[in-house]
Amino acid sequence: MYLKLKLSRQLKTDITGYTFILPNILGMIIFTLFPLLFSLFISFTDWDFTKGLGNWNFNFGANYIEMWKDGWFTSSLFNTILYSLMVVPISIFLALVLAVILESYCFAKVPMKLAMFMPYISNIVAVAIVWVMMYSPWGPFTLMIKALGWETPPAWLGDYNWALIAVTIMSIWSSIGYNILIYSSAIQGLPQDVYEAADVDGASEITKFFKITIPSLSPTTFFLVITTLINSFQVFAPIQIMTRGGPGTSTSVLVYYIYTTGFTFFRMGYASAIAWVLFLLLLIVTLIQWRGQKKWVSYE
Repeated sequence: MYLKLKLSRQLKTDITGYTFILPNILGMIIFTLFPLLFSLFISFTDWDFTKGLGNWNFNFGANYIEMWKDGWFTSSLFNTILYSLMVVPISIFLALVLAVILESYCFAKVPMKLAMFMPYISNIVAVAIVWVMMYSPWGPFTLMIKALGWETPPAWLGDYNWALIAVTIMSIWSSIGYNILIYSSAIQGLPQDVYEAADVDGASEITKFFKITIPSLSPTTFFLVITTLINSFQVFAPIQIMTRGGPGTSTSVLVYYIYTTGFTFFRMGYASAIAWVLFLLLLIVTLIQWRGQKKWVSYE
């Protein structure tokens, strides 16, 4: 009798607990798991969503074969990788240097951190529009370059060779504040006795930076590399607002191409296939980073 009563109370407790988490579970199933599986399903079809559900024909992987023959896709893949190779190392290194300067030499730390963090929390659409005006022929960048003696400065967003670089500069400026804040918090937790011992040994500031600060912050750097890389692979809004993938396909990235393929050409099956390739690419890169971090990340 006592055992049955105990089991009944335990069951009631379990049911109560599951009732509380049920809305989250249902939300995850409806808004995450189902769309994920549905996108995988339609990636093997030629579905045009304007024709409604059920109007699809299975092409059994033809989408995955076609994309490697698609010049727009390969250009978007190349631009995505190039964009990430520019954004990740530059934003990480600049954030580390600025965080060290803020924590070591700056007296007005809080106002400076707030000023650097503001672009990150600002609306990316508004930020992109402002930078479009700054890149215009009458904008400050062009006028400054002309003042320095360059008579024919690049057209920035209108130049095939400069457009992606221009978007990259804006992206680094708008996102670096987050990295600075994370690095600043990590620097505050570093043991000071190591730096004091280095001072006794006569180590210079540069030596302490490369021999103590960088190795001690390796876990933080690893975290920021992963998050920054994932965000760079998913860049969309700056491209959509500033260049729309142009000139030509010079700034077309994978997420923008997925959007264009799905909602401009209505090839939702093909767009889903590209999205899954992007997912697998991110997964592989993340796993490689996770395996490689054992060689350079120290948690001691």
